[in-house]
Amino acid sequence: MGAAMNPPSMSEAKPALNRRKGRLQLLLILLGVIGPMILATGMYKLQFWVPEGRSYHGELIGNGQTRADLGVKAEEERWQLLVTAPKDCAVDCQQLVYLARQIQIGLGRDAGRASHAIAAAQPLSSEYEAKLTREYPQLQRYPLDLATFSKTTGDKAEPQLWIIDPHGNLVLRYDPSVKGKDLLNDLRHLLKLSNIG
Repeated sequence: MGAAMNPPSMSEAKPALNRRKGRLQLLLILLGVIGPMILATGMYKLQFWVPEGRSYHGELIGNGQTRADLGVKAEEERWQLLVTAPKDCAVDCQQLVYLARQIQIGLGRDAGRASHAIAAAQPLSSEYEAKLTREYPQLQRYPLDLATFSKTTGDKAEPQLWIIDPHGNLVLRYDPSVKGKDLLNDLRHLLKLSNIG
C-alpha cells in the first residue's frame, strides 16, 4: 500500500522525460527538412507568395525549345542574337538586325561570346543583301523553314529577335518594340551568370 502512494523516483521519471525530449527533437528535425518542401509545393501549386517582379525584359522561353524548333538549321557555340523574318525583311526586321549588331558591339570585351544572325523565309532584296555584305560582315544568314516556325510561334508574322544559348536553346524573345538598353542589359546579365559560350 505504501508503494502505491509513493511518487516515482527521480531516476524513473528521467528516462520518460528524455524520451519526450527526443521525440520533440525528431519532430523538429522532420519539420525543418520536410516543411520547406511542403511550403514550396504549396506555393507552386496554389500560386501564393510568388514574386511579381522579374529582372528581364523579353519573353522568357522556358519550355526546352531550340533553334531547330524555330525552323533554323545552324550550329553556333556562342550566345546568339537571332532575328527571324517570316515575311520579307522590311523596316522592323532591318531595325532588329541593326540592333542585334549594336548589342554585340555594346558587349565590349564579351563581344566574342556572342554572334548575330538573321533567318529569313524569303530571299532578301538585292539592295539589302548588298548593304549587309558591306556593313555587316559578321552577320550569319540562315533560311527559315516557315512551316516549322509557324508550328512553334503560331501566326506571328512580325519579325522577332531571340537570344539563344550556346547549346541552341531559346532563352528570351523580343518584338520590334524592344529598347536596345533593355536587350543589352538582359544579355549582359545572362553572360555574367553563364560559364558557357
